Amino acid sequence: MRVKRGFKARRRRNKVLKLAKGFRGGRSKLFRTAADSVDKALMYAYRDRRARKRDFRRLWVVRINAGARMNDLTYSKFIHGLKLAGCELDRKVLADLAISDPNGFSQLASQAAARLN
Repeated sequence: MRVKRGFKARRRRNKVLKLAKGFRGGRSKLFRTAADSVDKALMYAYRDRRARKRDFRRLWVVRINAGARMNDLTYSKFIHGLKLAGCELDRKVLADLAISDPNGFSQLASQAAARLN
């Protein structure tokens, strides 16, 4: 007696087509193209979950650098001065301070500058 795999195969296909929902054209309707598209989409998602962390850190560094240069410091000197001052704020918080509270950021910058000298 042969095995037709009807239930299992249908469940597998439906799982892939559900993941392909919202894709354009045959990529959401045809199993074979949908499977390829879903595989690629999952690869991109895996890669970009890691890339997002790098991208945000780069953004924070740019913002901190801009704030530090307004206070006559470079990014690296500012960060080094904060380390010497024992400040444990991370880059995310520092970047937010640089944008939302420039006065508070300049106080941090003056503390960092004082520790450098």
